[in-house]
Parts: sequence; structure tokens; C-alpha cells
Amino acid sequence: MRTRQAILQAAAQVFDEHGYEAAKLSDIVNIARVTKGALYFHFDSKEGMAQAVIDAQNEQQPTVLPQEYKAQEFLDMGMVFSHRLRHEVLMRASARLTLDRAGRNLDQASPYCAWIDLHVSVLEEAKRRGELLPNVDPVVPARMIVGSFAGLNTMAHTLGLDLDEQVSELYTYVMPSVVVPAVAIRLDTAPRRGARALYGPRGVHPCGHGCPDGLPAKAAEEVPA
Repeated sequence: MRTRQAILQAAAQVFDEHGYEAAKLSDIVNIARVTKGALYFHFDSKEGMAQAVIDAQNEQQPTVLPQEYKAQEFLDMGMVFSHRLRHEVLMRASARLTLDRAGRNLDQASPYCAWIDLHVSVLEEAKRRGELLPNVDPVVPARMIVGSFAGLNTMAHTLGLDLDEQVSELYTYVMPSVVVPAVAIRLDTAPRRGARALYGPRGVHPCGHGCPDGLPAKAAEEVPA
């Protein structure tokens, strides 16, 4: 299992840096420090490895702290994901592979479907609590946020923008058209909300660093989880 995880982490690094088409198995082997035999024991092809990266991200659904308003938890899921993209190479690689059409046999719809379903379930609870405007169908903002997030991630990477700030602006403009005014004015959409949603008011991991693996961003990317 440790060998498989090391290969998966190395594959994520290579996919994140080079994309699916340009990724080389030799680079993955060198980074993971394993033999090609070990690699093929766990994964039968580059495509299978890429799918495993996507599946691993699907299994790591965002965990947010309970909030007074479900609408805040809905918002926090995106802010947490934005925060994790900055610190977790597996997340970035999966996001890139999902948008990379070079691997045409990859299950590219799966991450979107999982995210939409999760967002819908939280908004449905918010609706039951009376937090949403009467005419809001939870499916619509769920799809809008997930789709917009994918676009913002690509744009931020291409233009060198701060993704946290872009996502913050997205929620700042969208949420008032989704929730009732009394809830909208109490939502925290600040750019570093993701860290606070994960770790509490200070937004600092218990180890003392603001990253999920307890390491500075670069080190966290280099050490298998």
C-alpha cells in the first residue's frame, strides 16, 4: 500500500506539471523511486494511473466544520477545495485531468457529478431550514458553482491569479441571489475562509502550518500522504 501511494503521489505531481498527454511513466518511476515492475504491478497503464488519481480525489470529499447556517457550509466546501488546491498536488492533478481531454477514456464526469450531488444535498437542507429564497431550486446554484469553479481554476492557473480571491468574489456575487437577505449578510466569503473552515478561527493546522498535511506547501507536495 505504501508503494502504491508513493506511485500515486508521484503520478499526481507529473500530471499536475505536464498534463496527461506529456506525462511520462519514466518520470513517475524516478520520482516515486520504484521499479517499472512495481509500477505495472499496481497500474496497468498511464490511463489507469490517471483514473486512480481522479478516483482518489473523489474519495476525499471536503470536510468542513459545522456552521450555524447550511448556506455557510455550502460556501465553505468550495473555499476548502480552493485552499486544498494550493497545498495538495493530488487535488490539482485530478482537477487538471478532469479538464484534460487527452485522456478520453477517463471518467471525467465523475468528479463533477459527485461535487454537484454533494452541493445539492447541503442546499436542500438549507432550503428546509428556510435559508434559501423561495424560488431557488438547489440543483441550479449547485451546478452553477461547480461549473464556475472549474472555469475559475483554469483561468487562475493560466493568468497567475489567486484562486482563493477569485472564488471569494464568485460567492460574494452569487450567494445574495440564492439565500435570504438575513442569511446573506452573515456569510463569510473572505478569501482565506477555506483555512478557517478546516481548522477553526485562526485558520492554522494543529501542527502550526496552514496546510492539510502539516507541512509548508512545497514540502507537503513532496512527501507522500
